[in-house]
Amino acid sequence: MEKARLTSYPRKQAATRICVVSSFPTELLEIRSKEPSLHVLVIPGNPGIAAFYKDFVEALYENLGGQASITAIGHISHSQKDSENGRLFSLHEQIDHKVDFIEQELQHSEQSIILVGHSIGAYIGLEVFKRLQNKIKMFVGLYPFLKLNKNSVTQSAIGYIARSSFLSKGISLFASFIGSLQPSITRGIVRRFLGPSWSVAAVDVACCHLLKYHTMRNVLFMAMTEFQKLTEEPDWTFARAKEDKIAFLFGVDDHWGPLSHLEEISKRAPGVTLSVETEGHTHGYCCNEPGSFWVAEYISNLIKNQSPIGNN
Repeated sequence: MEKARLTSYPRKQAATRICVVSSFPTELLEIRSKEPSLHVLVIPGNPGIAAFYKDFVEALYENLGGQASITAIGHISHSQKDSENGRLFSLHEQIDHKVDFIEQELQHSEQSIILVGHSIGAYIGLEVFKRLQNKIKMFVGLYPFLKLNKNSVTQSAIGYIARSSFLSKGISLFASFIGSLQPSITRGIVRRFLGPSWSVAAVDVACCHLLKYHTMRNVLFMAMTEFQKLTEEPDWTFARAKEDKIAFLFGVDDHWGPLSHLEEISKRAPGVTLSVETEGHTHGYCCNEPGSFWVAEYISNLIKNQSPIGNN
């Protein structure tokens, strides 16, 4: 679809709603198409806060000409409210949650389902694809975190903190304290810590959703279970079997998904579509407009090349 045509579509706003999935209140960010030919389900990284993906969801909807419904699904208890009374959820439980959502909400949908997973969401998306092969038409992993990077100091530090209940509780308490300050002070601290690349909207989401004790505890607990699971090799047999339906976008300097992992995929599953983003965006592309818009255009082009809009 030509860019000139895209400009004829007004920017439609994504709406937030709470959906109860297997008894768990779940935050969704979505745009419903009036006549969708497909449904794109976006699975976030960690933190799994759907609101971080607002610019991306809206841009993707626009790039697909309003002919696809787009939903970003949050992780359980990565939310403003502590609906689960402090319960902690593992990577495996978050995977089950996404499977349950599709079976509950999209079971009888006539539209093709395309999964888009970011960071650890790429790992989750592949596991969902594996379980629901007859329902998923295509999977795209963005800046994927599929296995541990032993050379990453950041991953080592996060893993050390996540394994310690004492440190995890301490950091979560500190985060909730920052979140309890006057909003202007909290925003100033978050902006200084995260840097100028984050959009105003993304900073606000971090202040309202991330700086909660229950959210930070779940972020770190999930990270601990990620690091335990990702010591294992990816399921190369499945990747080869579905390689014509799988695509990955890597960054140039991304310790979560280094280019060495791209090279390994190209050898183990040579039919998988592999791309490298060289425009200077970061692993947290969804936290600013330029990154969100660029990745949305990449995804839309991939979808249209793989499956022309309007055909199931």
